[in-house]
Amino acid sequence: MQVTETLNEGLKRGYSITVPSSELDAKVNEKLAEAQPEVEMKGFRKGKVPMALLKKQFGERMLGEAMQEVIDGAMNDHFEKSGDRPALQPDVKMTNEDWKPGDDVVVDMTYERLPEIPEADFKSLKLKKLVVKAEEAAIDEALASLAETAQNFEDRKKGSKAKDGDQVVIDFAGKVDGELFEGGTAEDYPLVLGSNSFIPGFEEQLVGAKAGDEVAVKVTFPAEYGAENLAGKDAVFDCTVKAVKAPKPAEINDELAKQFGADDLAALKAQIGERLESEYAGAARAVMKRQLLDDLDKLVDFDLPPSLVDAEAGQIAHQLWHEENPDVEGHDHPEIETTDEHRTLAKRRVKLGLFLAELGSKNDITVSDSEMTQAVMTQARQYPGQERQFFEFVQNNPQMRQQIQAPLFEDKVVDYIFELASVEEKTVSKEDLQKAVEALDDE
Repeated sequence: MQVTETLNEGLKRGYSITVPSSELDAKVNEKLAEAQPEVEMKGFRKGKVPMALLKKQFGERMLGEAMQEVIDGAMNDHFEKSGDRPALQPDVKMTNEDWKPGDDVVVDMTYERLPEIPEADFKSLKLKKLVVKAEEAAIDEALASLAETAQNFEDRKKGSKAKDGDQVVIDFAGKVDGELFEGGTAEDYPLVLGSNSFIPGFEEQLVGAKAGDEVAVKVTFPAEYGAENLAGKDAVFDCTVKAVKAPKPAEINDELAKQFGADDLAALKAQIGERLESEYAGAARAVMKRQLLDDLDKLVDFDLPPSLVDAEAGQIAHQLWHEENPDVEGHDHPEIETTDEHRTLAKRRVKLGLFLAELGSKNDITVSDSEMTQAVMTQARQYPGQERQFFEFVQNNPQMRQQIQAPLFEDKVVDYIFELASVEEKTVSKEDLQKAVEALDDE
């Protein structure tokens, strides 16, 4: 086999690979020899078909497989000897298009190799870790929110009109084309106005109703409604208002604490404080991570594969276009051009991505099976009732697994750098932390 360099420009590489016909023929014979013991043919016992006959019968079919294996082997051998790692799948094509059995195989292979990633002195990095303590006022505010979620409803004065946020107890019977339909009837149903738990437009028509009122609520089922026989249909619900109740937040006491699994109010406050400080720590980590990435962007420099930058810039442009045009869900839209701003951001992402990947690889940083499972479980909770289907989807979708694993890996590498960098803690207020977090979105 002969390998000749044809291109060496920056990270771009090109090679002409010549595979002698004798090597290709040897590979075909090897594959036929492997298959021979299992081949049956009329007039011969199993495994006793002569090689010459096998070659005549199956040689042409084996030739394509052998050619692919020989070329793949030549490429792998080249990468092993050269130490090059292609940034993307190499472009490989045969150059002797008039090839026929007995000829040598000549292919051109071009690719961009990944650059050499330089070392960095992480001890020179000086980072600030913002620390926020859970103040009593924040804990009381969270307690008040919990009390609202545990609210009860009390009857309003006789003759009071229902307001948004009130609970109305109703009997209703829904009709389409004058006929009752399945699931459209109920008695003593407690409906909180403004909860959007009913068909759009339903709850608004009960605002202002009083106990004893009868209201004909006219609505149209959404076109995408789950029941096909009702989707897009006009309906009338004959409603009888039996009670109008005002919301009453639960009292903040030991009983409330027990509703949320705490022994008493003091224990509930302690839990809320821990949860708040955990949330603050997560936000502070995001701020420190951005500072680290900004510092690394300035600290390290190396050539970037143009193909990776182009692909990332295109992806950024596409994502931003869809954010600006949320009504367009598919990809049937004009071609999206990349700008200098897209390419600048793409270069940063590619550089930091390659740097962190290399650092993780050199230091044997990996995402464990248990960490991956936990991450999938967290995402599965976003699809209540469909958790199993989500697990199966992730299991059968390598790209989805990679999307979940990539940020886990990046965070573990970032934590590794945090351990080596000089980190100074700075106690700040919740408001200061909030401003720092908001600044992340402005950049």
